[in-house]
Amino acid sequence: MKKVQLKWLLLLLPLGLWGCQDFLEDGTTTEGPITEEQIWANDNYARGVLNNAYFSVAEGFNLDGNGAMLASASDEAVNSNPNSSINIFNNNTWSPNRTFDDVYASMYEGIRKVNSFLANSATSAIIPQNNRTFQQELDRLNGQAYFLRAYFYFELLKRYGGVPLVTRVLDRSENLNLPRNTFDEVKKQILQDCDSAYKMLPQWTNDWAEGDRGRATGTAALALKSRLLLYAASPLHNPNNDLTKWQDAADAANALIRLNKHSLQTTYTNIFNYGAAQYNSEVIFATQALNRNDIEINHAPISYNGALGRTNPTQELVDAFDMANGKPIGEQGSGYNAANPYANRDPRLAIVINYNGRTFKGTPVETFVGGKDGLGRNVNATRTGYYMRKFLSEAAAWNQTNNTNARRPWVVIRYAEVLLNYAEALNEAQGPVTDVYEKLNQVRRRAGANMVIAVDPTMTKERMRAIIQKERQVELCFEGHRFFDVRRWKKGEELFNKPVHGMRITVNPNGSYTYERFVVENRVFLPKHYFFPFAQSEINRTPALAQNPMWP
Repeated sequence: MKKVQLKWLLLLLPLGLWGCQDFLEDGTTTEGPITEEQIWANDNYARGVLNNAYFSVAEGFNLDGNGAMLASASDEAVNSNPNSSINIFNNNTWSPNRTFDDVYASMYEGIRKVNSFLANSATSAIIPQNNRTFQQELDRLNGQAYFLRAYFYFELLKRYGGVPLVTRVLDRSENLNLPRNTFDEVKKQILQDCDSAYKMLPQWTNDWAEGDRGRATGTAALALKSRLLLYAASPLHNPNNDLTKWQDAADAANALIRLNKHSLQTTYTNIFNYGAAQYNSEVIFATQALNRNDIEINHAPISYNGALGRTNPTQELVDAFDMANGKPIGEQGSGYNAANPYANRDPRLAIVINYNGRTFKGTPVETFVGGKDGLGRNVNATRTGYYMRKFLSEAAAWNQTNNTNARRPWVVIRYAEVLLNYAEALNEAQGPVTDVYEKLNQVRRRAGANMVIAVDPTMTKERMRAIIQKERQVELCFEGHRFFDVRRWKKGEELFNKPVHGMRITVNPNGSYTYERFVVENRVFLPKHYFFPFAQSEINRTPALAQNPMWP
């Protein structure tokens, strides 16, 4: 009979008790040590194993304990702290001995939890709820486990490529020095788990009882399948450009779209301004929603109650936002005015970026030289002339006598991404057909009435590809996509191996502004950076894993 150690006890907390610990810290209850047999003989304990696997679904608001986001490892942003570990992605100090966003251990921890649940759930003491049969209850629970395992393996796959496939709980006495499976083998397992999850789970968020919303759904399984197949079809993993892979990705996205369950929020701000509806119609899968103000503390402009202003958007990102008439800023007739660069832009610009003069919490942001949020104002001041606005709640208050939190999750998958997945994959498979325009324009139409891309009979696949890639850059900014999109497109040397820029704004004697683009920092991207290195400690522990190519 196996005694359960503290690590196992932490798996037992029900979903509704996240953040609490009802067990003694020495790994025992008041009735003595819990055995593994007792876990599966208790409804709450058995469910707790699955519930705890959700903890391995990571959020992206704070990757280093000091506000770093993955955006600052791409051309989207610069971290205001030049000593942040996020910079190893940019300055060529990344190595097997110096890793960041290394999720290898945490993903396998999640995989072990769901493997254990799948191995034991059928013979456990789980009690059906809401008049469901035992089999119906089991399907709902196992479906979540299959989805989570698929998600954990995808997170590994997109970083490392092929990894060891483990679909059962391994005993300590077994040989754990496992070699890597191929990309295609891991992909096959993820697809199989997504298909299993889809058959077993409630179809979408509103099919769960209100207290269970946020759990995996059938549409989440379809969306993950869409994302996986899009990655598999992209140049990094499809060097021969097999068009059937692109069509498979389009079909997977369209399968979700045809269900007509999810929809875009009417306004862009509603996606992330959660209030009581943190799992709205656009959110397909997200982490647990917490009452918090740490997002504002880490990312708001520095003059706002001592915020840290960590994520500073680049001029490259700002320039990607079109004008409100839908034309790029460099195109003739766009109306762009370099002396008033933020006027008449894509409405999303003002929603996701705090630029000079933009009102935040009732007070204008001042990023001009000498302004309260300006360059060089203090050690945390913006390094680019911009601050991130996306995700920030104006209702939150911090560093005051009476602080206020706002309830928010990290959105892992949302419907706009699925529409863009479909448009990209269909364009690559068939060219800029009508449905490519339609799905692309659903996203752009929400952004602004004049943002629609008109059907152009001379449009080539290559031109449409550039439009879609820029739309992903804008619509999905700061959500962790750009870092991986550029890699799967095999465009790292083109987009990440060069300087990133900011905007220096000075006040003229007459009160007008002078805008000067400047280099913030030089960046390095090498061919080996398309994949993460395995940490040297993992290679030392399991030599059969074998390091990714070109890493020492």
